[in-house]
Amino acid sequence: MSNGQLHVVPRTSTLTGVQILGTGSYVPENIISNHTLRETHGFDPEWIVNRTGIHERRFALPHQATSDLCAHAATRCLKAAGCEPSDVDLLVVGTFTPDMCFPSTANLVQDRLHLNCPAFDIQAACAGFVFALVTAAQFVAAGTSTRALVIGGDCNSRVINPEDQKSFPLFGDGAGAVLLGPGTPEQGLVAYQLGSDGSGGDLLSRPACGSRIPPTAEALREGLHYLTMDGRAVFKWAVRILTDSTVDVMEKAQSSVEDVRWFIPHQANVRIIHAASDVLGFHRDAVFKNLERYGNTSAGSIPIALDELIRDGQIDRGDLLLTSGFGAGLNWGTALWRW
Repeated sequence: MSNGQLHVVPRTSTLTGVQILGTGSYVPENIISNHTLRETHGFDPEWIVNRTGIHERRFALPHQATSDLCAHAATRCLKAAGCEPSDVDLLVVGTFTPDMCFPSTANLVQDRLHLNCPAFDIQAACAGFVFALVTAAQFVAAGTSTRALVIGGDCNSRVINPEDQKSFPLFGDGAGAVLLGPGTPEQGLVAYQLGSDGSGGDLLSRPACGSRIPPTAEALREGLHYLTMDGRAVFKWAVRILTDSTVDVMEKAQSSVEDVRWFIPHQANVRIIHAASDVLGFHRDAVFKNLERYGNTSAGSIPIALDELIRDGQIDRGDLLLTSGFGAGLNWGTALWRW
């Protein structure tokens, strides 16, 4: 991907007849401010704010893992939807920081919530929630699921390098969940695009702790178990894929930015969000942001945002919401959803 161009031609589709019945989210109580990072790591708070827009983030407590965050979010989601755990017939979790390689994080959440359903993970990094949402929506639209629980969650604090000022302050931990069910023909994914370009995989990766590079003492000494990122290249790609995929989705839906109630991009960096929204023509008041409080929570960022908007009474029946996740893979998922 040296020329910065995609090696794939993304496809855009439609999937309606699905609705979101409830939302829920959870972030750890452990607040890590920029000033805390200055005291513990010597990082410059002003640099962090100017480059990312982030003021603080949440880190999981020592006893918490991704499944714990996901279970909390899911419990709140089911309560909000008035749904008993026994009624859930599908569980899909988007995460790239599972508790362990196996069993899946979804299986751990399934057991904790006493669900009676198939459960599996989807690994698409920061696009993980949108990938999981589209996957579960397929089951609902096909009539093979009536209550599908979709969770996006990550414990980024466990895979970021504490000595890297360019990446460590960007990330936080958190999870969000939605419950899907059958909807009207107008509801659901008016248009969406899922895309992948593995030729850019080395721009954002965690080299060790897989079958290619096992977690040996040497690999740990070299820090290969930490996330690595080419920040400049990822920034340029993110702005371009966020704008290009949005244009594709809006054209497929025959909609304009004026029709969209909320633009909910992945909360990676405020400069990415502002650059893309300005190119697309979204008014800043229609662009949702909460990364100043949570940082980049990867697969958790979009469902956390959805839950905050719902709890604040900011989404009404019939509203169009544009969501877009993008990150390691390289993967992206952009969806125009009619509530």
